[in-house]
Amino acid sequence: MQIPRVVRPFQDFFRLEAVGGMLLLFSAAVALAWANSPWADLYAQIWHTPVTFGFGDAVHARDIRHWVNDGLMAVFFFVVALEIKREMLVGELATPNRAALPAFAAIGGMIVPASIYLAFNLGTSTVDGWGIPMATDIAFALGILALLGDRVPLSLKVFLAALAIVDDLGAVVIIAIFYTSEIHTTLLLVAVTVFLAMVLMNAARVRSPTIYGALAFALWVALLDSGIHATIAGVLAALTIPSSARINAGVFRSRSRELLDRLEAADAEPNTHMLTGEQQESVYSLAALVEQLKTPLQRFEHRLHPWVALVIMPVFALANAGVELGDGLADALTRPTTIGVAAGLVIGKLAGVMGFAWVAVASGIAVLPRGVTWRQLAGASALAGVGFTMSLFIAGLAFGDTPALELAKIGVLLASVVAGVLGVVLLLMASKGRPD
Repeated sequence: MQIPRVVRPFQDFFRLEAVGGMLLLFSAAVALAWANSPWADLYAQIWHTPVTFGFGDAVHARDIRHWVNDGLMAVFFFVVALEIKREMLVGELATPNRAALPAFAAIGGMIVPASIYLAFNLGTSTVDGWGIPMATDIAFALGILALLGDRVPLSLKVFLAALAIVDDLGAVVIIAIFYTSEIHTTLLLVAVTVFLAMVLMNAARVRSPTIYGALAFALWVALLDSGIHATIAGVLAALTIPSSARINAGVFRSRSRELLDRLEAADAEPNTHMLTGEQQESVYSLAALVEQLKTPLQRFEHRLHPWVALVIMPVFALANAGVELGDGLADALTRPTTIGVAAGLVIGKLAGVMGFAWVAVASGIAVLPRGVTWRQLAGASALAGVGFTMSLFIAGLAFGDTPALELAKIGVLLASVVAGVLGVVLLLMASKGRPD
C-alpha cells in the first residue's frame, strides 16, 4: 500500500517530537521545583557561571544560560528553518491548497494573541512583550497529542505540526525585525560575506556538510556581537543548505539493482560471514549510491533533529523555566504582563486559530483536513496556546534580566498548563461517541 509509505516520515517525526515533548515537560518541572527548593541558590549559581569563548581580541564572555540561549538555540533555529524549507518544498506547505488552512490559522494565532497582550500592556514599559504569546511549542503540543493516541486522527496532527511550523517562521521574522539591538556594521558585513559565500557554494553544487557546517559556525560567531541575535545565523545557514540530491530515485533504483545483482552473482559461498573482494566493492558502491540520493538538507535534519528534540530543548527548559514563585505569585497574577501573556496564549490562540480557519474554509480558500471536525480543530487550536520554548525565548529577548522577565515566564508556564489541559478536554469531548 502507498499510504503507509507516505505517512511514515511524519509518524517518525511525530514520535520523536512526542518523546521530546515529554522530556521538555520533565525538564521544566525539574527547573521549577529546583528554583523553589532549598537549593535555589545552586540553580542560579550554575546558570550564571561565566564561560569565556574565543582567542586574542575576539573573546566572548557570557554565562552558561546565555550560551544555551545564544548557542544551542542557534542549532534549534537551524533545524526549525530546515523543517520549514522542507515543508515548503515537498511537505504540507508545498502547494497552496495544502498550505492555506495552517497558514491562515497560524496568522490568526499570531495576530489575536499579540493584540490581547497589547490591550493589557499598551502605554506601559512592558509593551515590547507583544511577541511572547505568538508562538507555539511544536514538541509540547505534539507530545500532548501523543497521549490521546488513536482518538486524534493523523490529519489533525499534521495540521497542528504545519501550523506550528508557520508559527515558527513568523517568530523568526519577528525576532529578526523587532528584537534586534544596535547594529555593528563591521561584524554585520562579515556575516553577510559568509552568508553570500554559502549561497555561492549552493549555486556551485557543493554538497559537503563539513564545509557548510564550518561556514555556519563562522556566520554564528560573526553575528554574536553584531546586534542581530546570534540564533538568526541558524536560519540564514539553513536557507543555503542544498535541497537537491546528486542522483534521482530512478537512477538510484537502476544502479542499485545492478549492484545487488553483482553482489548475488559473487555469492559463491553463501554460508560464510566474510565478504569477498568483489562483494565488498559492490557493498561500498551501494553505500556511496545511498549517500548520493540523500540531500544535504535531509542529512542535516536527520542527524540534528534528535539532538534538538532530546537534548537542546530539554536543556533550554532546564535553564529558563526555573522561576522563583515565592510569596509574590498572587501579585504576579494581577500584573498586566502576566495577564497579557496568559490570556494571549490561552484565549488568543484558540480564538485566532479557530476564527481565521473558519474564514479560510467559509471563503473557499481552504478545506478542513479529511476526517477532522470543527470540535477537533478547536482542541488543536487550544493546544496551539502551549507556547513554552519559543515564548520563553522571546521573553528573554524582550525583557532581558529585568523583573518583567519573571512575570512573563509565570504567564507562559501558567498558560501552557491551562492550554494543554483545555486542549485535551476539548479533544476528548470531540472523540466521544465517534466510531473506532
